[in-house]
Amino acid sequence: MSTTDVGSVIPALKPIFLCQKCFQPLQLDSSFNAVDEKILADLNVPAARATRNQGSTGTRDHVPPTDKLPEDGQPEALWKQNIGPSPGHSSVDSGNEFMLVEKGSSTNSHMGTLSHQFGITARLFDIITEQSDVDHPLCEECTDTLLDQLDQQLKMTEDECKEYRDFLEQMQERPSGDALAGLDEQLSRLRMQEQMLTEQLQMIDNERREIGAELVKVTEEEQQAKQEEERYYREYTECKRLQLEYDDEHRSVDNQLKYAQTQLDKLKKTNVFNATFHIWHNGHFGTINNFRLGRLPSVLVDWNEINAAWGQTVLLLHALSRKMDLTFLRYRLVPYGNHSYLECLADRSKELPLYGSGGFRFFWDTKFDSAMVAFLDCLQQFKEEVEKGDTGFCLPYRMDRGRVEDSGTGSAYSIKIQFNSEEQWTKALKFMLTNLKWGLAWVSSQFATK
Repeated sequence: MSTTDVGSVIPALKPIFLCQKCFQPLQLDSSFNAVDEKILADLNVPAARATRNQGSTGTRDHVPPTDKLPEDGQPEALWKQNIGPSPGHSSVDSGNEFMLVEKGSSTNSHMGTLSHQFGITARLFDIITEQSDVDHPLCEECTDTLLDQLDQQLKMTEDECKEYRDFLEQMQERPSGDALAGLDEQLSRLRMQEQMLTEQLQMIDNERREIGAELVKVTEEEQQAKQEEERYYREYTECKRLQLEYDDEHRSVDNQLKYAQTQLDKLKKTNVFNATFHIWHNGHFGTINNFRLGRLPSVLVDWNEINAAWGQTVLLLHALSRKMDLTFLRYRLVPYGNHSYLECLADRSKELPLYGSGGFRFFWDTKFDSAMVAFLDCLQQFKEEVEKGDTGFCLPYRMDRGRVEDSGTGSAYSIKIQFNSEEQWTKALKFMLTNLKWGLAWVSSQFATK
């Protein structure tokens, strides 16, 4: 870089001062460049005089002597703080990347001028700082704030001085004899009042201690009351829970009782015989509990179904006779499912089966037919027993010696299976079931279930 280039760069490097309060950069006035050594010396005289006065009186702290300016006009410490090494030494700053050259060159002359101006400005700020408790330089806003604070302190100091002067004037006025007597009397009254107030204070202290002890006692009682209240609420909650459980249980039992009562009423209205034995018809067949009784060439009913139907029929007649306390003559009904039979009273060893198996049968094997004839005889005895108590009772079909007669047509049908057609046998069984259904209806009406 040439000397001309360095000269053009150096003037652009101006010293930067920061405000001691807000640390903002300051723009210095151009008048700072007109300050010379003579002005600095004049400004420094009051500071030196104040230093001597402080040393003689000993009332203020000692101010150290002012640093002398080096040849360029800046203190050594200030130079090192703001710029770096002192002028006259060649060095290279690796951080800021600028170089100071030796005196005698054009660059050194420019740096000397800049350093001289900066040193004068810095020295001026040092003098101002030494003569006050405020560090300089300050910006305009911070200066205004500082002036406001100093004005407030000045006003407070003036107010205190005025109070001191007033008090001093009062103290300088000597009271007269009467005034002194009045003051003595007032002092006596004040002392008496002080004694009374002291006694009252003592009483109040005693009362406060008593109240404090009572407060402690009341606090303990309050804690006990809170514990009892908490225990009471726990017991209340537990009782409430038990009550809710008992209420639920009571409602459950009440609902069960109502349901049982409803079922009981329904059962009272229900006829056991009608609910247990359902006699109806299915085409040409009479049925009991959906079991067909009879057999046709076109409808070959299984013998197991026929035997089950005869078992239900025997059970129904047996139940009706027991309800009426009826004992049959000549025969005894033995309900035994699909193997039910009748027992001959004349010969206990003789059993008449009311079940068959179909297939080839001998002409002299007539036990099944004899059993059906005996059952019809028992049904006839039941009819006669009913007619004894109710003369208006009459079955729709007349029964006599193993035959069932249709009163409407006058036709009679044998209940035997031998020497008889399956159609007539089936019709005779259907008429027999119809008579049995009428007997069931009469017993249900006369002996209602209680």
